[in-house]
Amino acid sequence: MRIYKFAVLGTGFWSGYQLAGWNELKNVKPIAFYNRSLDKAKALALKHDVEFVYDNVDELLDQHAAELDFVDIITDVNTHAIFTKKAAARGVNVICQKPMSPSWETSLAMVETCKAANVQFYIHENFRFQAPVRKLKEILEYGIIGKIFKANVAFCSGFPVFDNQPFLKDLEQFIITDIGSHVLDISRFLFGEAESLYCHTARINPDIRGEDVANVLLRMKNGISCFVEMSYATIAEQESFPQTLISVEGEKGTIQLLHNYMIKITTRKGTVITTADPKPYPWMDPEYAVVHSSIVDCNRNILDSIMGKKHAETTGKDNLETMRLVQAAYQSARENKVIHF
Repeated sequence: MRIYKFAVLGTGFWSGYQLAGWNELKNVKPIAFYNRSLDKAKALALKHDVEFVYDNVDELLDQHAAELDFVDIITDVNTHAIFTKKAAARGVNVICQKPMSPSWETSLAMVETCKAANVQFYIHENFRFQAPVRKLKEILEYGIIGKIFKANVAFCSGFPVFDNQPFLKDLEQFIITDIGSHVLDISRFLFGEAESLYCHTARINPDIRGEDVANVLLRMKNGISCFVEMSYATIAEQESFPQTLISVEGEKGTIQLLHNYMIKITTRKGTVITTADPKPYPWMDPEYAVVHSSIVDCNRNILDSIMGKKHAETTGKDNLETMRLVQAAYQSARENKVIHF
């Protein structure tokens, strides 16, 4: 069995879970780590039995490009384009964390750079791979509720996200970049592409720079009205973090994805209830279970593409459409107008 070798660029908070997800796939192996703080890279390398650590990306790539099947970029968003360009220049396939970049123009350049270098480019957009979202998609495709005319996709929470990721406080563009890149992608996955968008934002937490509330109304090309809600300022009786709650209305009924992965299907005949629990892994943080479990499935989908088995869902080219929505949401909120595509 061929072992696919990769390097991790960035060994911060999320990298441990990303690596745990890769470890569930038996034909991949990390061989080198980069981090600007070498001590962090060394600490993670010790846990994963990785020999080579660097605090210089160029040195890592110069030493190992010939044996690497891909790099996994898990750094802050402002470095994504830089590291993608460096890997592509050496002929190495790229997987990059979301959001792809701070702007649609930079994202487009990243896609074009990888295409010109003839390397594969993927975005690790895992929310669409969450078990309850996949189950909801499956049920929708059965056509039980008939033609869909309305949907609501909501990620609204009071979870102290800044405790684990304090750098988020300093982002001038926060929740649409951080969570919007997820839930707008879910909206595309479930309901197709948008033809127009209108967005309102607000900053409730006085200790952060960016917006922590955003409401986006999408008009999809198939006629569906999709309302996407994001908030890290929501105080609710039942905390939903890190779940995305979804309601879909059709001419014959409604499907709701609720707390604790419960799915309710209601038609004139009554209501049927099912659940779609994430697959458990021993390394998962219980508070992030549905997210951490989806890392494995996203990684598998990308690896299958690298291996030539199937087309990946979250290519850079596909994710450009999500980034288009992210940037259009900011433009709409800034200019108080509907954006047409």
